[in-house]
Amino acid sequence: MKTLFLVRHAKSDWPVNTADFDRPLSERGHQDAPKMAEFLKSKNVEIDTFVSSPAKRAITTCRYFAEIFENDNIRKVEKLYNASTVDFLEVIENLSDEIENVALFSHNNGITYFANSLTNENIMHMPTCAVVGFKINTKTWQDFLKAEKEFLFFYTPKEI
Repeated sequence: MKTLFLVRHAKSDWPVNTADFDRPLSERGHQDAPKMAEFLKSKNVEIDTFVSSPAKRAITTCRYFAEIFENDNIRKVEKLYNASTVDFLEVIENLSDEIENVALFSHNNGITYFANSLTNENIMHMPTCAVVGFKINTKTWQDFLKAEKEFLFFYTPKEI
């Protein structure tokens, strides 16, 4: 069994003359990211590896989670910036099988589309810093696509 967590980056700011890729977190984002990480940790969620879009708002959110989980095993993957469902699948299917519990940090609209493709739950829209969890019935990430997936939870900062 494997566990996959999909995390949309925390609320970002958009300062003047800042490229989308370089957008930082807003004040609310800096509050929500550690709050959500602490909440998940209190629910006994385990994360072995953090895989993030290299965009500033995503990697900053990821670093908050890594700090709370006391685990600095972070990988930046370019494909998670403006990722499509195919990009998510490629990233997941190339994970090492030594990883049991992985969190992917990415952006909308791709992360919402991908989350909805994995479940019959009606997620509709992942707001900033939302987290969706899935149990994956497989021993190898290469079999992710055909593996049975069990929806575990969908949390947003406003709900916790």
